[in-house]
Amino acid sequence: MTVETLKRHPQLPVLEGPLVLAILDGIGWGPKDGGDAVFLAQKPHLDWLWQQCPTRTLKAHGTAVGMPSDADMGNSEVGHNAMGAGRVFRQGAALVQDAIESGRLLAGKTWQWLLEPLLADPQATLHLCGLLSDGNVHSHIDHVIALVAAADRAGVQRIRVHALADGRDVADPSFELYIAKLQEALDRCCGRDYRIASGGGRMLVTMDRYEADWAIVERGWNAHVHGNGPRFSSVQAALHALRQEPGGNSDQNLGPFVVTGDDGEPIGRVQDGDSFVFWNFRGDRAIEITKAFEFDEFPHFDRGRRPQVRYAGMMQYDGDLLLPKHFLVEPPVIERTLGEFLAVLGLTSFAVSETQKYGHVTYFWNGNRSGVLDAAHEVYAEVPSDRIAFDQRPQMRAREITDRVLEAFRGGKAPDFTRMNYANGDMVGHTGVLAATIAAVETVDAEVGRLIALVRERRGVLVVTADHGNADDLWMRDGKGRPILRNGVPESKTSHTLNPVPLSIFDARGERPWQLRQDLPDAGLANLAATLLALLGYEKPADYAQAVIQPA
Repeated sequence: MTVETLKRHPQLPVLEGPLVLAILDGIGWGPKDGGDAVFLAQKPHLDWLWQQCPTRTLKAHGTAVGMPSDADMGNSEVGHNAMGAGRVFRQGAALVQDAIESGRLLAGKTWQWLLEPLLADPQATLHLCGLLSDGNVHSHIDHVIALVAAADRAGVQRIRVHALADGRDVADPSFELYIAKLQEALDRCCGRDYRIASGGGRMLVTMDRYEADWAIVERGWNAHVHGNGPRFSSVQAALHALRQEPGGNSDQNLGPFVVTGDDGEPIGRVQDGDSFVFWNFRGDRAIEITKAFEFDEFPHFDRGRRPQVRYAGMMQYDGDLLLPKHFLVEPPVIERTLGEFLAVLGLTSFAVSETQKYGHVTYFWNGNRSGVLDAAHEVYAEVPSDRIAFDQRPQMRAREITDRVLEAFRGGKAPDFTRMNYANGDMVGHTGVLAATIAAVETVDAEVGRLIALVRERRGVLVVTADHGNADDLWMRDGKGRPILRNGVPESKTSHTLNPVPLSIFDARGERPWQLRQDLPDAGLANLAATLLALLGYEKPADYAQAVIQPA
């Protein structure tokens, strides 16, 4: 779709200096107590921004970012979609829920295609693989239970489930609770051979992203497809043993496991003629396992025997690469993103992050589109992430990201618009380690200080916000916000939060030509795109959410 050329703002001047957007991933506006790493951190630059510069909060969860309800946490995928698109689109969880409730998913051609070999051969198996939780960030247990029930009604004789433990978007540990709920659903299908066959924790098994560590996918492939891995007589025996190992008290770090039958052989090897569904709806941690099933040329690890199966994803995880070829639910179509409008205006853009969030400032920001939108006006840079536990190096690659921004500003004309993501608050926050998360926030604060100096020198504008909360609350809480204690100590929380995120704007031009609006109390991340355009001196597209600033 061709985008229109935007008009100059009738009252706000065109920005002559650079516009810089710093997305502090996972740094929300929290309860300001002992579980809030953002509050506890020594952060002079952020404190200065929040106290001396125009600052407000934005909603970053629930319906404000396209999730089914306001009880649903936001995440980096939907957050960057909303920021880059300037509008709210129904997102993965809501789309899947709608498709199941309406019957569209089961009436669709992909589900029928998956059933064909299973109904023709009672020994053929439907394999279901994905993250087993109700976090609603990557997946929801209700979705896989709905697939199990539908397969039972259709007459499918054999199902094998390959269940991945969460521990990031839900309480950690809690995998046994989800296993029990799934087992109840399998047991309700009387006379069927429906069993859990393999699994592991999401940070060690199957769910790598951005090709940061293919060994994670290899472990999953070996366990799910070949039945190669530590063998146990039951899921319960596997979890009992894995809980005794170092790191075993955390679901996300559980090692791979394979369930065997009475003969000692794996019960869930994938065979030719089977069907395989990856039930996650979010794409970033589903793409690599999808490539392992679908790509003929595959240099990342030795797949061994590659079974000929009918493979489908819950959604299409990459619309440009067409991965996977078959999927159960249509993804949102996001067109006319901010990047497209800037390119038509002839404005240059620079996007940078480390590997863990590189896809968010590119693919997700651009409406789930791979590659640069306009090579003549855009440059993207990826800083390779460390392969080390995030709480062991909470600095991550924040300094190198800022260095790349400084490099882009040297020499000739600086980019008109620069966006970056500092992953520290989110990735370290997911470990639940308070001291490390405080260090992560302090690291990001130091980089914000460098950006302030750069923007001040160039007489530009710096916008600082976040895509969702995480580091702002590392305690599990009851319905009244009080910490839940275990042995007298607050129970650690590793998931995102429902908290809003701060938005601060530092304008180095001298007298500001704009002011914050007071009439948009429910503004969310989708309001950011129009705000950026207003700072650049342009009117927003008619269908974009309102800017949160107005002429002074």
